[in-house]
Amino acid sequence: MNGLNRYLVQGILLLLLISVCAFAQQPGYRSLRKITIDDYWHYHNVGNLGLTITNYGVIGEGYNNPDQPSCMYKLQTDNIREQIEHLSYGGLWVGGIGGPDGGVHVSTAIIDGVFEAGEEGFEFTNTALESDTIKIRSSIVTSRYYDPTAISHQDFICDFTDVNKTVPGTSFQIPNHTPLGLNIHLESYAWNYPYTEAFVILNYTITNISKYPIEDLHAGLWTDASIGNMNYTSIYEPGGGWSWYDNLNGFDIDYNMAYQFDVDGDEGFSQSYLGIRYLGTSNIKADVNVNYDQWRWLGEANTNFPDYVLPTSDQERYEVMKGRHTGKYFNSVSAGGIPTAADAADSWMLILMAGSMGDLLPGESVKVVFAVVCGMWANSDQNDTPARRTKVRLNSDWAQIAYNGEDIDGDGKLDPNEDQNNNGVLDPGEDEYRPDLDLNNNGRWDPDEPVFGDGDGNLDIKEDVYENPFRQIEADNGVIDRYILPSPPPSPVLLVVPGDGQVSLFWNTISEEYEDPITREKDFEGYRIYSAPKTAGAEDATLLAQFDKINNLGYDTGFDKIKTDTTINGQRYNYRFTNRNVRSGWPGEYWYAVTAFDEGNPKTGLPGLESSILENKTYVIPGTEAKTSESKLPVSVFPNPYRAQALWDGSGDRERMLWFINLPARAKIRIYTLAGDLVDEIHHNGETYRGGDVRLMAERIGNNETVLAGGMHAWDLISSYDQAVATGLYFFSVEDLGTGKLETGKFVIIK
Repeated sequence: MNGLNRYLVQGILLLLLISVCAFAQQPGYRSLRKITIDDYWHYHNVGNLGLTITNYGVIGEGYNNPDQPSCMYKLQTDNIREQIEHLSYGGLWVGGIGGPDGGVHVSTAIIDGVFEAGEEGFEFTNTALESDTIKIRSSIVTSRYYDPTAISHQDFICDFTDVNKTVPGTSFQIPNHTPLGLNIHLESYAWNYPYTEAFVILNYTITNISKYPIEDLHAGLWTDASIGNMNYTSIYEPGGGWSWYDNLNGFDIDYNMAYQFDVDGDEGFSQSYLGIRYLGTSNIKADVNVNYDQWRWLGEANTNFPDYVLPTSDQERYEVMKGRHTGKYFNSVSAGGIPTAADAADSWMLILMAGSMGDLLPGESVKVVFAVVCGMWANSDQNDTPARRTKVRLNSDWAQIAYNGEDIDGDGKLDPNEDQNNNGVLDPGEDEYRPDLDLNNNGRWDPDEPVFGDGDGNLDIKEDVYENPFRQIEADNGVIDRYILPSPPPSPVLLVVPGDGQVSLFWNTISEEYEDPITREKDFEGYRIYSAPKTAGAEDATLLAQFDKINNLGYDTGFDKIKTDTTINGQRYNYRFTNRNVRSGWPGEYWYAVTAFDEGNPKTGLPGLESSILENKTYVIPGTEAKTSESKLPVSVFPNPYRAQALWDGSGDRERMLWFINLPARAKIRIYTLAGDLVDEIHHNGETYRGGDVRLMAERIGNNETVLAGGMHAWDLISSYDQAVATGLYFFSVEDLGTGKLETGKFVIIK
């Protein structure tokens, strides 16, 4: 199957689930949906990993929509070499022995090889209720989704089930599907801290809602991964050069992480890893093994890879989940190991599984948690090595730290303070397991028991200390509280106001009132002001200025130079910073952000933590503000004369632009030829105008929310008859719709 056919197959996967499927349009997104309330347009974008989440067990959007990431890292960068996609689709698999027949069954969100209606694979469904869509909450106090009970900066929450044999709202049968009787509650978490922006955590709660026990439960995350950069080889353009067949997989056993990479890195455009890491389960008594498997897309038996064959039945899938390749996670293909030679590059599926999580009785639940992680190559080595995986390993470790929470050492239990004399040294007897003090004889220390060690050779500290009243978490509650990260103050509420040749930033003091969730102290230290990079090829941002408290911890600048007290649109702002000598009228060139950072820990030397640029990053086009009735500035055009191929222009006739400036807030612009013929008429509203009537503006701005000065309007040199205008002298009139005042002028176009 060639790359184009493979794309078409992926594009119709969800369409073919039921015979009544159709294209549907959501604002800004074009994708596939069923008659049930399938939600496939939500994607994590608070950090740098843009991952699509659905409410029917599938992750990714199949590379169907160029305006929506499937699994893109880095989502927020302006460096096109690092805007890399990593998977088309993925989904949950759950297997066990149960159901009415007591047989082996595996319920799958999606599998490879589904071509036509009537084939199995899409076995998790949501309901037909309009309210059954993904819910959002955020722990960022300035977010419109703010919820004090939120786990992360961006929580997605949904439910789906395997109990239906027909798609809800239709009579369409789900073929070859014997339900285990499961309800799945998914919560996905994403953060925007610099050390957490490269992963999304998938927290699945699996509940047995049948009347039959499920034995030997296993769960896994299957992915159709493919690493590629649409700026280098685009799947969206005919002949764009996209290939599914240039990837290799691996299993980093020390990190419980499956991974994939592009075999040659596409000349620097695809030098990134996708990782799927197992983080843990709520059943701490279970003897869980982490298993890995892979096979080629629709991979049948092959003499080159005889052990890596597509499973085609529930029995075969269950054998995969139990670890058919356990003990073969090495690089000798002849002995059944993972293919690693460059000539083995292909379209490799991968699946990471955990089990057994024990038996699940009717009404019981168990959690299983995975992380989708990305990371750029750490060096330019053309061979996959642990050193080259340094960044994806580190990012996955941060995911594990977030999951572990109070369980600092990750051993699945709460530890007491073994350092009984508080000297910071492991003294004889402090780490000794004491069966005489283990009152319930479970082999570990529990709250309310006298303190004793666990014999692991480490000096453990007390772990059950976290408090969060919003999440109803108390210290010494006897429960491992998870998803706890050191956190800086939030970024402030930011208002960006463009002017002619300058941009002013206003922000408030909300960051200064923030209490650290771990120390419960207000440890705000200062602000940093960032802009888009000033020079090509520089880092992702330029630091314009920094201001901090006078307390002998930093530069001690104080805040007097930026203090203000002003109210704009009902919001009070306490600080102002103006960036001068910027170029007016350049779309996509300027953005600004104000971050907050804390004191760190001067005693231990821990540097201050800083909020993310992404929290209030705002794009802006500097220019003239809407003129008032008292203004003496005339309406004019720039550049004038306009010469074809202006620096901001694109290559085609519809990728050109000039600006009308010094406009009133509401105006009607008319453009005429020298002979007096009307060329075009433009209606301007400075409060709502965002450049959507000019293709070049849309291309340069993209999906970024952009602030424009209210006294400017772009024109694309296309007439009302949809024709490019010719070289010549043109006249214009501008009618102020507020006062009726009329101004006129002229400009020259030279092509």
